[in-house]
Amino acid sequence: MKEIIVSEKAPKAIGPYSQAVKHGDLIYCSGQIALDHKTMQMVGVTVTEQTKKIMENINEILKAAGSDFSKVLKCTIYLKNMDDFSGMNELYGSFFPKNPPARATVEVSRLPKDALVEIDCVAHQ
Repeated sequence: MKEIIVSEKAPKAIGPYSQAVKHGDLIYCSGQIALDHKTMQMVGVTVTEQTKKIMENINEILKAAGSDFSKVLKCTIYLKNMDDFSGMNELYGSFFPKNPPARATVEVSRLPKDALVEIDCVAHQ
C-alpha cells in the first residue's frame, strides 16, 4: 500500500509531488533543494551550504517516515556544475560515516530555483 510521507520540518512540495512515498518498508524521497521549510526561500550560496541544508531536509523526511541516514540504500545527486563535486562530496559524506549508500552523481543544465545541487534517495524503514 502506498503511504504519503509529510514532514512539517521540511519544505513543502513546490509542485505535484510528495516529499516522500512509502511502499512496504521502502521510502522514496523526492529530490530536495536547499529550501528553508519556514520561508520556502533558498539557503546558501555555495554548494557546501546548499548540500548541508538539503541533507537536513532529507533527515526530517526520513524521520517522518520512521527511518534515518543509516537506512539509506541509494542517492542520486544532481549538480549544476561538476566542478562543485568535491565541496558537495565532503559534506555529503559526513552524513554517511559508515557503510554509505549506493550513489549516482550527474551534472545537469539547470535545477529548480537555480539551485546548485539537488539530492533524492531511497531508504528502508
